[in-house]
Amino acid sequence: MKNIWFGKLAALAAIVLVLVIGLGMIEAVVRDRQHYRHLTEQSVADSLAGAQTLIGPVIHSACVESWDVETGKGDERRMVEQRREFRLTAMPETLRLNTDAAMQERARGVHKVNAFSLQTRIQAQWGPLTALQPQSSIQGSRMQCGAPILMLAVADARGIRTAQLEVNAQELALKPGTFHPTYARGLHASLPESVRGGAEGLQATLNLELVGTQQVSIVPLGGRTEVQMQSPWPHPSFSGRFLPTERTVRADGFEAQWRLSSLATTAAQDIAESKPVCTSTPGEDNLAYAGAANQPHGCVDSFSVAFIDPVNPYSLSDRATKYGVLFIALTFVAVGLFELMGNGPHAAPLRGSLPPEAAAFSSWGGPAMKTLRVHPVQYLLVGSALCSFFLLLVSLSEHLPFGAAYGIAAMACVLLLGYYATHMLGSVRRGLPFGAGIGVLYGMLYVLLQLEQTALAVGAVALFAALATVMVLTRRVNWYGLTATRPTERPTARTEAA
Repeated sequence: MKNIWFGKLAALAAIVLVLVIGLGMIEAVVRDRQHYRHLTEQSVADSLAGAQTLIGPVIHSACVESWDVETGKGDERRMVEQRREFRLTAMPETLRLNTDAAMQERARGVHKVNAFSLQTRIQAQWGPLTALQPQSSIQGSRMQCGAPILMLAVADARGIRTAQLEVNAQELALKPGTFHPTYARGLHASLPESVRGGAEGLQATLNLELVGTQQVSIVPLGGRTEVQMQSPWPHPSFSGRFLPTERTVRADGFEAQWRLSSLATTAAQDIAESKPVCTSTPGEDNLAYAGAANQPHGCVDSFSVAFIDPVNPYSLSDRATKYGVLFIALTFVAVGLFELMGNGPHAAPLRGSLPPEAAAFSSWGGPAMKTLRVHPVQYLLVGSALCSFFLLLVSLSEHLPFGAAYGIAAMACVLLLGYYATHMLGSVRRGLPFGAGIGVLYGMLYVLLQLEQTALAVGAVALFAALATVMVLTRRVNWYGLTATRPTERPTARTEAA
C-alpha cells in the first residue's frame, strides 16, 4: 500500500507539471493575441490618427535683432552685421475648453480599437499684448518681427476634421501648420500687426472637430484654465499631472471638470521655452512624446483622459489564465477528497470489484467493503479539460462579448467534467456535486475578473474557505493508515476449531 500511494503521488506530480507546461503554452497564445491587438491599434493610429495633445491657442512672433560690429584695424577695418533670432510668445490669461467626446469603433479583422471624435469649443482671452513687443539687447540695434500668429498645436494633424476661428468677433481664415519650430503640427491664423502691444487685449473662439485614438491630453496654458469634458464612454482613465476637480462616472458616460491656476503649473513658461510635452502614450515628432527621464530640461505639464476598454478580452483572459494552477490544484484536491471519502466505512457501494490488495483497508484505518480509486490518467484528463477552458475562453471572446464567451466555455467544461465524474467516481451521487463544485469555481473566477480593487481580498477569503472545508472534511482521516502495510490474514473459523 505504501508503494501504491507513493507511486500515485509521483504520477500526480508529473501530471501537474505537464498541465503547468500546457497552461504556459496557453498564456503564450494569449500574449500573441495581445500583440496582434497592439499591432491593430498601431495600424488604426497610422491610418486614422494617434493619441492627441492640445497646445494652445498661443500667439507667437518670430523676431530678428541685428547690429553692426566693427572688426579689424587700418585698411582691414570693416563693419560686420551680427544678429540674434528669438521668439515672442503671449499666453492667454483665461483659457476655457468645452469638449464632447464621441466614441467610434474601428476594427481590423477580429480586433477592435476605440477611436474618439472631439467636438471642442475653445475660448481664450488675452490682456494687453505687451509680451509681443520686442526689447533690444544692444543699443542702436535694428529689430524686425514677423506678423503675430495665433496657433493651436496638436499631436497628429491628420485628426483635424473642421476648424473655425473668430478673433474679436471677426472670422479669420485658418491655415495648416503652426510656424513653430517645436510644435509644428496644427493650424494657425495670421493676426494684424496692430494687435502687438494693444491695450485692449484679444479674445478668440475656436470650434474644432478632432479625431484620434486611445487618449487626449491638454496643456493648461492659461493664467486660469477651465476644462469641461463629457462623453458617453463609461470607462475613462484620468492621468497626467492633474486629476479632475470634479468628475461623475456613470454607466451611460462621464463628466469631468478641471480648474487650474498658473500658480500650480509652469506649463506656460515651458511652452515658451519649447520644452517637450510628455504623455504616457508614445508618439512621434517633437510635439511631445519622450519620458521626462530622457529629457534633461523636463517636460511640460499636461493632463489626460484615456478611453480604455476594461473588458479587453485578452487582458481578462490573461488574468484568468494566471488562476489556472490554482484551479487544477483545487480540482485535484476535490477528486482526492471524493477518493478518500469513498473509501470510508460509510462509502456507497461501487460497481465492479477491485484487486484485494488495494481494498484490504480503508483510509479510515478499518476494513472497507469497497474501495474507490481514481487512476492518474483520469486526473490527467480532468486537468486537460480545465486547461481547455482557458483556450476556449480566449478564442470565443474574439467573436462574442466576454460574458457570453465565459459562460459558454464554463458551461461546456462543467457539463463535460460532471458527466465524466459520474463514471470516474462511480455514481451520479458523486458526479453531480463534483460538477457543481467546478461550476462554483468558475463563478468565483468570473467575480474575481470583474473586481479590481477588492479582487485580492475576495480571492484570499475564498481560498481560505476552501482550505477550511478540506480540513473539516478530513479531520477524522487516519493518514498513517493510507501508507500502512497490508496486515496478516485473520484465521478462519475452521482453523480455530482445528
